[in-house]
Amino acid sequence: MTELAEVINEHSTGVIVTDPPRAEAAAVSALAGYGVATVHEALGRTGCLGPGLRPIQQGVRVCGTAVTVLCRPGDNLMVHAAVEQCREGDLMVVTTTSPCTDGLFGELFATALQARGVRGLVINAGVRDTAELRAMGFPVWSAAVCAQGTVKASPGSVNVPVVVGGQVIRPGDAILADDDGVMCVPRDLVATAVQAAVARTAKEEASRAAFAAGELGLDRYGLRETLERLGVRYVKAEEHDG
Repeated sequence: MTELAEVINEHSTGVIVTDPPRAEAAAVSALAGYGVATVHEALGRTGCLGPGLRPIQQGVRVCGTAVTVLCRPGDNLMVHAAVEQCREGDLMVVTTTSPCTDGLFGELFATALQARGVRGLVINAGVRDTAELRAMGFPVWSAAVCAQGTVKASPGSVNVPVVVGGQVIRPGDAILADDDGVMCVPRDLVATAVQAAVARTAKEEASRAAFAAGELGLDRYGLRETLERLGVRYVKAEEHDG
């Protein structure tokens, strides 16, 4: 765990914060129209939670406002507490005070969250009942899949800043997730992220059309000059082999 994560976790245990500010709902819904890779690039390659969080389903993209949950390893007491704090349009984000792969979340939790309009789960620990979760259409991104059960005995916190994949996630931030992974957009930057994603998408569409017409990235992006500056040479095969 990073020093930043240790500091945040040390000062965030034993509290349930109610009704934190959330990113504007319309902007969050608009952000869901763009992929994680696109938004990540549009915001200067920021916000990515890394390769450790993988979807249990395919072909699903969601964006919701974070309800953060900090649990002790092997203990899902605070997930129960967090359900009460969720509302329509939220996305639950669960992490633990130290590494854990136990199945902290399953079908029954998902049933309760669906009833409250929660859009999905990101959990930096284990999840179980994956077949049932897919069947009920509740999307999950997790660090592990594990049937190992948990207890409900240790204090943690809800709606406090947490660290996942080196990124600080605050309650009410926008969480965007798809087949490529998960990213966080700070709640005060969501409208900016939508505008940046629109511009990035237009740029990619122009490049796609150019590549379909036969243009090379080397020429479109001026990369021949970069190769030359870096000392990369073109040589005939016979010269190289000789």
